[in-house]
Amino acid sequence: MKDIRLSIVKRAVQEIKDGMNVNLGIGLPTLVANEIPEDINVLLQSENGLLGIGPYPIDGQEDPDLINAGKETITTVPGASIFDSAESFAMIRGGHIDVAILGGMEVSEEGDLANWMIPGKMVKGMGGAMDLVNGAKRVVVIMEHVNKYGESKIKKQCSLPLTGKQVVHRLITDLAVFDFTPSGMVLIETASGVTVAEVKEKTEAAFTVSPELLEV
Repeated sequence: MKDIRLSIVKRAVQEIKDGMNVNLGIGLPTLVANEIPEDINVLLQSENGLLGIGPYPIDGQEDPDLINAGKETITTVPGASIFDSAESFAMIRGGHIDVAILGGMEVSEEGDLANWMIPGKMVKGMGGAMDLVNGAKRVVVIMEHVNKYGESKIKKQCSLPLTGKQVVHRLITDLAVFDFTPSGMVLIETASGVTVAEVKEKTEAAFTVSPELLEV
């Protein structure tokens, strides 16, 4: 499971380009911070009020006052800024985030995203995801292709409450990478050793295959 998650994270890093302002969602996306190459200059933003997130701290060097949106201890990079959440959401809603990398529970073939709650389960709140999917210039979702029961998390229609409709630009899983276009969902990459037939078998949603299909 650790290798699967790491493969997703490493592919997600390729979505980050030099000079970007990037928001990393809670859960799996937070691991992206540790994998960004040193020669890429980016600013990681957290909706709780921080611009300039660094890697996770070394054990014993944690600062309890420095946390991300998932309440995990983090580090800061030189030049980082700390501010209130109102200022943070003004950044998001004002279109100043180049890419948001978010986790997902379900994604539909139309690019709908469900990632904020499961009915009947206690949640602390919707968080910043609903703002991010509408305010960020580009939304990349990363998640495992199937759930713990072996059921596809890529649906014809999401069964869980939506975070946003038609908001996903790219979906990265442990098996494949999809783009969402006006003409539908397109398979653009498969993981090493994964066939198109296997992707189709484990994907409920309908999709087309890019003529320039790549193997990650």
